[in-house]
Amino acid sequence: MLRSLYAWTLSLAARKAAAAWLALIAFVESSVFLVPADVLFLPMALARPEKAYRYAFIATAASVAGGIAGWMLGYYAYESFAKPVLEFYGKLDTFERLKSHVTEEQLGLLLVTSGLAHLPPIKVVTILAGVVRVNLWHFILSAIVARGLRFYLLAFLLRRYGEPIQAFVEKRLGLILAAVAIGLVALYVAYRLVAG
Repeated sequence: MLRSLYAWTLSLAARKAAAAWLALIAFVESSVFLVPADVLFLPMALARPEKAYRYAFIATAASVAGGIAGWMLGYYAYESFAKPVLEFYGKLDTFERLKSHVTEEQLGLLLVTSGLAHLPPIKVVTILAGVVRVNLWHFILSAIVARGLRFYLLAFLLRRYGEPIQAFVEKRLGLILAAVAIGLVALYVAYRLVAG
């Protein structure tokens, strides 16, 4: 099922309404969808590099809006809607572990790491932010920074290097962003040890 969903998402890049599909995929990825918006963003930005930053803006704005929807699902509809979605994707155990231990400060860090490198998946963190009642404005600011950084970095790389960078982006960018996310976590832990 996941492979066919991935292939369907990729096929949307060739459509006339690809920008609208990008917005929709980026929106639902942040709250309930499994396939990342990058799957659609990459071929679109490669096909029309002059529009890469426009696509980055669309993906960022829609992803932040989807994150707000995820926050609202966690805040207002966890039991009735969000919990079954997390259970469907097999993320409920991860969610419950995070929920029982996370502080608002740690959640801010998770928003950045999930927005940059999908660690943990963004939908888990957006719903969690609503459940634990993270300040909505702090949440939005973190989402703008993390998602914007990811999509604008992709746009820059694809505009600057074009198709030769595609294999690097698809295979290694996730690892690099994951390393950055781990570095942020390490800095946070070091800060907490020194401060506390």
